[in-house]
Amino acid sequence: MAVCARLCGVGPARGCRRRGAQRKGAAGDSSEPDTDPEEGGGAEEEAAQAAAQAVAGPPLPPRAPLSLLELPPELLVQIFGSLPGADLPSLALVCSAFRRILRTDTIWRRRCREEYGVCENLRKLEITGVSCRDVYAKRINPRVKSGRFMKILPDYEHMEYRDVYTCLLHRYRHILGLWQPDIGPYGGLLNVVVDGLFIIGWMYLPPHDPHVDDPMRFKPLFRIHLMERKSATVECMYGHKGPHNGHIQIVKKDEFSTKCNQTDHHRMAGGRQEEFRTWLREEWGRTLEDIFHEHMQELILMKFIYTSQYDNCLTYRRIYLPPCSPDDLIKPGLFKGTYGSHGLEIVMLSFHGKKAKGTKITGDPNIPAGQQTVEIELAHPIRLPDLESLSNLSELSRIVLEVQEQVRREQQWQEEGAPEGKEPEEEDQPQPGPSPREEDGAEASMSGEGGAAQDPPQPAQPFVLPGGIASRKEDYPRTCRACFYGTGLIAGHGFTSPERTPGVFVLFDDDRFGFIWLELQSFSLYSRIKVAFQNAEAPSREAFDEMLKNIQLLTS
Repeated sequence: MAVCARLCGVGPARGCRRRGAQRKGAAGDSSEPDTDPEEGGGAEEEAAQAAAQAVAGPPLPPRAPLSLLELPPELLVQIFGSLPGADLPSLALVCSAFRRILRTDTIWRRRCREEYGVCENLRKLEITGVSCRDVYAKRINPRVKSGRFMKILPDYEHMEYRDVYTCLLHRYRHILGLWQPDIGPYGGLLNVVVDGLFIIGWMYLPPHDPHVDDPMRFKPLFRIHLMERKSATVECMYGHKGPHNGHIQIVKKDEFSTKCNQTDHHRMAGGRQEEFRTWLREEWGRTLEDIFHEHMQELILMKFIYTSQYDNCLTYRRIYLPPCSPDDLIKPGLFKGTYGSHGLEIVMLSFHGKKAKGTKITGDPNIPAGQQTVEIELAHPIRLPDLESLSNLSELSRIVLEVQEQVRREQQWQEEGAPEGKEPEEEDQPQPGPSPREEDGAEASMSGEGGAAQDPPQPAQPFVLPGGIASRKEDYPRTCRACFYGTGLIAGHGFTSPERTPGVFVLFDDDRFGFIWLELQSFSLYSRIKVAFQNAEAPSREAFDEMLKNIQLLTS
């Protein structure tokens, strides 16, 4: 009876079992015999256990945690480490347990690595094989002792990744990327990156004229790091006396400024003459006595006087790399090109439908940084004559002027606002430019919005500069893929009387192109800058176009 009471809570054991047997019989299960628990002593206990299991059902699995607080701490560390670092301070406000877990340095080390690429171990810099001391000494100048630029290093032994993330990386995240310094017409290219446990602003400089195919040069302008916990230090790297006190201010979105608080570190013992000779060796790789062209000497001296005025304070404006499209003629990007007596300059090549534009990132007193130095009409390819005729400048000029007239008629027809769907009269209809592949009987394929994407690729054709065309780089390619009509911007000193003049855009390969300036009778050769810039992608096509317009307005 006690057993029955534990099972169902009513009646004696015999009556309970019999009522159960009766219910089973009513359900049609007559195969199970009705056993009396009083007739078998051990059978009663077994039956009671079976009945208890039938009532209770199968054993329940272990109860799942009802909240994050019930998870093991090591699992919470993994979960919190996968969240964006900017959300972790809010998570710490939930409760004291979360706040204690978020003090784990493993979480912040993971955020530093995944969000900013920091791979160094704070306490094992030398063991990892990535010594900041050695890296910077080699990058800045192999002839300069490392102590000049790496003295007064942070106390990494007592630093935490949480401080590195919150007080350095997250605080200065808005200045990472590509920037153009406001140095009058000269401009420049600054790349701010997380380099080791520093944030460094590297100024990229073209190679020495006229070696356009050489790699870019670079030097540090400033660096930011933690000298002590929760306090980031900004240091100016200009000059030859090592890092010194500086300041960075984020003026507004996509704009910041730097200021040096110790400009005496920029001066040299030999005075301005020694500073000029040192600058000339670094900027041009030669002395003034090696430059025989008087006009070139004047331009160089003018640039030194102008740029040296900006060693105290500089303002930078963000620039983006041009977005890519499968229909682009070649991959857009940054190129270094020859510009006569002005030396090598940096140009950004971008594609805009049926046009391609070359925008100056660095400039000169004639055409300042931000202006469109060349504009290419991708809808008007040019077929070059044979080599013998091509060497004649008059023959090339005749071909270019014919295409120029076609472009003029086409633009005039569009400006007159022809009715939609109506074609121009035959005498006003712009004639298509000759294809670069007409000799082979193939038509140039134009992909509408993308400009000029050819499939299959055009075969290379011989190329030589016409007689009378001057080139700083005599070792230019002797074959090209295609040529297009384009215009180049020329102006007087101080960007006076600017005008666009006809020329020829020559595509050599994926990394090199040229432009023949017919009116100037000169040739510019451009070579791709093969540097993997980070944080430089435009958020949208509209943002890139707006950036181009803004930097052009600043120097107009």
